[in-house]
Amino acid sequence: MDERKYRAVKYIRLSVADGKKDRDGSRIEKIESDSVANQRKFIDEWLSRHPEIEAVSEEVDDGFSGLLFDRPAFKHMMEDIESGKIDCCITRDLSRFGREYIETGRYLRRIFPAYGVRFIAINDSIDTLDDSGDDLAMSLKSIINDAYCRDISIKTRSALKVKRQCGDHIGAFAVYGYRKSDENRNLLVPDDYAAKVVRDIFAMKLGGLSASRIAASLNGLGILAPARYKKDRGMPCAGGGFSGSGTAKWCPNTIIRILKDETYTGTLVQGKTETPNYKLKEICRKPESEWVKVENAHEPVIAKADFELAQRLMRLDTRTAPGGGSVYVFSGLLVCGCCGNRMVRKSAPGNGKRYYNYWCPTTKKGGCARSAMIKEDALAAAVLENVKAHVASVASLETLIAGLDAGRVGRELAARLAEQLDENERRLEKIREFKAGLYENMTGGNLSKDEYRSLKAKYGDDADILAAANERLKQEIDDALSCKHERMAWLERFRQFESLGALDRKTVATLIRRIRIVGKREIEIEWSYQSEYETVLAMLKREVA
Repeated sequence: MDERKYRAVKYIRLSVADGKKDRDGSRIEKIESDSVANQRKFIDEWLSRHPEIEAVSEEVDDGFSGLLFDRPAFKHMMEDIESGKIDCCITRDLSRFGREYIETGRYLRRIFPAYGVRFIAINDSIDTLDDSGDDLAMSLKSIINDAYCRDISIKTRSALKVKRQCGDHIGAFAVYGYRKSDENRNLLVPDDYAAKVVRDIFAMKLGGLSASRIAASLNGLGILAPARYKKDRGMPCAGGGFSGSGTAKWCPNTIIRILKDETYTGTLVQGKTETPNYKLKEICRKPESEWVKVENAHEPVIAKADFELAQRLMRLDTRTAPGGGSVYVFSGLLVCGCCGNRMVRKSAPGNGKRYYNYWCPTTKKGGCARSAMIKEDALAAAVLENVKAHVASVASLETLIAGLDAGRVGRELAARLAEQLDENERRLEKIREFKAGLYENMTGGNLSKDEYRSLKAKYGDDADILAAANERLKQEIDDALSCKHERMAWLERFRQFESLGALDRKTVATLIRRIRIVGKREIEIEWSYQSEYETVLAMLKREVA
């Protein structure tokens, strides 16, 4: 036995920190967990029986995984080892030092011996000074510790996947406008004040304001930005980065992020990111097809129709006037009747006034031979007249439908949905047949085991997608038969504009999909819900005939 005096470091690690936290989730006082205290006591008792080892320092990583070695106390310990301050490391057991098999072995077999460091894991009876620290014993224990982490990771991922699919909110923080229910922490409920701000943001967007103008308006009213609001109310919120500054104001990016968040319609969207495996902590963004979406998971703050309209407005050309914050009424909706390109707005002085026109920019490049320029006031008057006529036509159509049969449209829509349901069921049955024959093909030598597993997984995924689609179709059929389907709401959407006196951005974006400028006196309007309108019109013609 070596009779030299060893200068040892007591290394202690715990995966989950037990420190006290403020209501916003930030640590306000570091309080050692009982497990840290127990590890220290255990090591001290062992040292009392080994006077040849003197503890000269202690390093504690409280709240750090054993899979990673990028721990602050561990790195400080390695600095002391490299400088020669310590030549012995003592832990309660090997798992406290690390759980990752390869990296743990690298430290114990290469790095520590290179620096002449003795390693002791008391509970595992490992001491590199004698045979108790042989490669076989450490390898087996390291493999077991690594396998334990993998098993925990698999179980955790599986549990979270089930919770997502059931519509449970598993995020650490609620999105602005919501809070976690006091009775069910996996359920989002509207936060009255913040939800009103979210509604105002959508209303301003539908009214034609740009994201910059909306942000400036909220800042001007003294409304706190999401991170500051949560901290002011003592609500949990994410720390670090933009959210952690504590002085951030509303900005266009925040407005756009809120406008694009489907959570406000009652749809819970989760599983957007993941880590490759339990050993790698880099976050990777998953393709949208793999996100988990659950509709009606919580109470909506924004109507789905308004949300979809906001998405359409953001997809359109939303350039604003220089120095202004409002989007032009026809922005992104006008196309040239000759070449199909977007038309742009330009101004020209005349008689002490400014006149505004729309024209095709490709004319100058010689790409449009029959482009027509149209005055903005003439265009507005023509569109307003057409909108009034079309709304009146739709209102009359609704009266005729009610007079004929209130449920006729719903039944026809349900019939079309039922056709798609039958098609899906046919495909689903075919997939099940293919899947059932896979095993026979493998045992018959037509498929390898890897091909069998791959095809089985693919058919299983396809079947799950179709089964979910069929459930949605069944619900839509029920809604159509009870006249509550979204596709039947277009009549009500048009009726709200019956008393229209002037055009605004919301009206134009709601009712019109595109305006083709054919000539100075000729325009063609493509209406929203055009197919629904034509379907009902054809139904009425058949009824009259």
